[in-house]
Amino acid sequence: MAEHTRDTGELARALRAAVGGEVDFSPAARALTTMDASNYRRVPAGVVAPRDADDVAAVLEVCRHHGVPVVPRGAGTSIAGQATGTGVVLDFTRHMNKILDVTPEERTARVQPGVVQARLQDAARPHGLLFGPDPSTHSRCTLGGMIGNNACGSHSVAWGTTADNVHALSVLTYAGTRHRLARGGPPDSGPPGLTDLVDRNLALLRTGYPEGLPRRISGYALDALLPEKGADLARAFCGSEGTLAVLTEATVRLVAAPAARALAVIGHPDESAAAEAAAGLLPYAPLTVEGMAEDLVPAGHGLPRGGAWLFVETGGDSPAQARDRAERILRAADALDGTVVDDPAAVRALWRLREDASGTATRRADGGEAWPGWEDCAVPPARLGAYLRDFRALLAQHGLRGTPYGHFGDGCVHVRIDFDLLSKDGVRRFRAFSEQVAALVVAHGGSLSGEHGDGQARAELLPKMYGDELVGLFGRFKDLWDPAGGMNPGMLVRPDPLDANLRFAVLPARPVDVAFGYPQDGGDFAGAVRRCVGVAKCRTEDAAAGGGVMCPSYRVTGEEQHSTRGRARLLHEMLAGEIVTDGWRSTEVRDALNLCLSCKGCRSDCPVGVDMATYKAEFLHHHYAGRRRPAAHYAMGRLPRWLRAAAPLAPLVNAAARVRPLAALAKRLAGVAPERDLPRLAPETFRRWLRDHMGDRAEVLEQGRTAVLWPDTFTDHLSPSAGRAAVRVMEAAGIGIVLPPGRVCCGLTYVSTGQLDLARKVMRHTLDVVEPLLDLDVPVVVLEPSCAATLRTDLPELLGDDPRTARLAGSVRTFAQALQKCAPDWEPPVIGRPVAGQTHCHQHAVLGDAAERRLRERAGLHGALSGGCCGLAGNFGFEKGHYEVSVACAEEQLLPAVRAAASGTELLADGFSCRTQLEQLAGRRARHLAEVLAEALDERPGRGRDERPDRGPVTK
Repeated sequence: MAEHTRDTGELARALRAAVGGEVDFSPAARALTTMDASNYRRVPAGVVAPRDADDVAAVLEVCRHHGVPVVPRGAGTSIAGQATGTGVVLDFTRHMNKILDVTPEERTARVQPGVVQARLQDAARPHGLLFGPDPSTHSRCTLGGMIGNNACGSHSVAWGTTADNVHALSVLTYAGTRHRLARGGPPDSGPPGLTDLVDRNLALLRTGYPEGLPRRISGYALDALLPEKGADLARAFCGSEGTLAVLTEATVRLVAAPAARALAVIGHPDESAAAEAAAGLLPYAPLTVEGMAEDLVPAGHGLPRGGAWLFVETGGDSPAQARDRAERILRAADALDGTVVDDPAAVRALWRLREDASGTATRRADGGEAWPGWEDCAVPPARLGAYLRDFRALLAQHGLRGTPYGHFGDGCVHVRIDFDLLSKDGVRRFRAFSEQVAALVVAHGGSLSGEHGDGQARAELLPKMYGDELVGLFGRFKDLWDPAGGMNPGMLVRPDPLDANLRFAVLPARPVDVAFGYPQDGGDFAGAVRRCVGVAKCRTEDAAAGGGVMCPSYRVTGEEQHSTRGRARLLHEMLAGEIVTDGWRSTEVRDALNLCLSCKGCRSDCPVGVDMATYKAEFLHHHYAGRRRPAAHYAMGRLPRWLRAAAPLAPLVNAAARVRPLAALAKRLAGVAPERDLPRLAPETFRRWLRDHMGDRAEVLEQGRTAVLWPDTFTDHLSPSAGRAAVRVMEAAGIGIVLPPGRVCCGLTYVSTGQLDLARKVMRHTLDVVEPLLDLDVPVVVLEPSCAATLRTDLPELLGDDPRTARLAGSVRTFAQALQKCAPDWEPPVIGRPVAGQTHCHQHAVLGDAAERRLRERAGLHGALSGGCCGLAGNFGFEKGHYEVSVACAEEQLLPAVRAAASGTELLADGFSCRTQLEQLAGRRARHLAEVLAEALDERPGRGRDERPDRGPVTK
């Protein structure tokens, strides 16, 4: 189409006057939509979130008048570049995200394009139904995006692609015409000239498409318009990647959900052997036949023997029937080893390995980066083993590495390859490899795309698969729908070159000066930011689907800029300097990071280990360099200093905090949310109590039975009861306790507020104090999980040049981990009560809670603690302006679980923040696990449960 208007201000004003939904042409909105999950980047003019189909029509009219293209976008998880564009991006996830109805009798659902696939499954499940296509991104991908790409997923061997499951589509063309495309509907329901185009090219349409391909996604499905195939316009529209018209509503087919499922996990020597075996399992009517090799599986996976595995799912009317079918497949498989799993939790854990592969495949074991680009070709299933051998040989010829995995039963494989997309030579090799592998796929009778569409990554190569004549017909088909070329130009027809618009080209050529070491990224902050490939696991609405914690602020606001991916995109654009132009001083990045809780959930839950808490601290360090900081940074960021100064005056400070005007003034000066109560200072610090408790005695340093007890700031000044309890339990377990000889601090509050120079100063002092203890080679027990996580991660990443950091970080243990290491034979008291409460998000992300779960089980404390984040997250929930988000995070899992807990349930929370949040929002006192165990040790006969200290409601 013609060069669009350069006056984006005029365009934005016209859109705001015409549209009821949000119109956002800000640098932040544009930066958030420059990329999808592909290698490509295109800068849009602006973003519109339409409220309904009339809004869509209004957007199209304005854009047509201004000569500006339109790009429909779902969750932005496309990996071929088709969700990027230079015009106006239509975001359907904000408003047009409703399930309009589910009709069980007809097994159909009517949905808007922004509906997340998992939400549709939730709506269909009570009726015993489901939507068959289920990509690994099902927890965040949208139905509109699935229709645009003709998405498939792991169950396509049973239920087909999205195109197989679409009944009718309502669409709007760039010219403003509305069409209702229905399976079996009138052939003239599309644009004028379509019937004539088909009639004139019947022979080409009947002979130009490869046969025997269940996953032929490349190009337009014009053969669906043949009269013998029912002239199915809805099917032909699927996979058009937003290049024909805008989808506004869809009626999709639902299928009966199996009452029970089982999973056969079958081990083979390598991926080619697994691929060759897959086709032979199809006659047994499995629901899935998925494959992956050992280089995508974490250590300690517990899978059967083998170098590659097939995951073959079966269904049945009963668990016994599903298991019998899985065992039958296992017996029929030519395998090294295998097992059948039917426990739902175990099955979910196994599927999580497979679903995370799209992210884990982007980072190799040696730290190297790998990228999409040849992500999802498909060949006839019987030829998959031979294709993979040829593919591996071609990789070796080009000096490249990649790990295929995916839908082996459909002949479709995914692979991320370690292309060098940063240098000109690397990009040239990327092009040469792409051209040669396209020819290889065609030689095996395959499709360049078997799931994710062509986009920019493969559309240029379509003539290799279809020939020039059929590709020319694609162009004429596109022009009937979109003669002005306003719909997602550069995709599918007259495509941009596959090596243009690469998103890495705009990043700095040399590493920028940073404070953290980024050891996993070669010390390069841009490399750390590049970790985010856009699979958007952080955009899930369910914490469990996201891995447990990530990303609490997104789940509260639903805003892309508050997701881990959104923040990474803004940092990418900050480094690029084209849209976000103020560098480290950027207000766009600052505002996006403002609601980051620094929970570290992404560090563990993100498949590629994006660590936004660290990136936030880095950004704040530079953003406020030489400038006045927010009051909260001085008050809460330097909390250890203030608490030490206030300790001698604790009774006076506590009394003043109870005087409302004084408390209000203090909170205003400190940048504390007015809704918060100020924590009460301990009359006696833990450190002073422990010195008195230990007196002049010297601990006998018995090898393996001694530990350093770390007096962290929170335990020392705000929660010494947890410290006293830990001492009681450790002494009962026969563990000798050593106290650091001077003041120590992990630096957490300085790090979380980006005061990294001060953090390093504090950390160096701490290393000087504890250096004599490091030679003892004993565990360092840190009761506060956030402080333990800081010592494990931030300390070595800020002071990586100091060899003492690795020694201290490697010695850090939680309370339960220390008991497990130093007193493995000690039997805790059996308490026998249910539990509720919170696993600290830093513990989840950095330390793990396996030792805590084992200790609770041995103590008869049964039940699970809440995942997610409590929402207080250190200073976050105390800062002015964060209260509502903090409460909303707590309401997601923690507070409902506590309210639902039965009488007598023990409330556990090892983190001071979690305990404080429960006390202030629910009026309930939770305790550290050490406190519960210590109380049980000290219980006397005849002492009633209600007499136990520190239990039950808090009196305000």
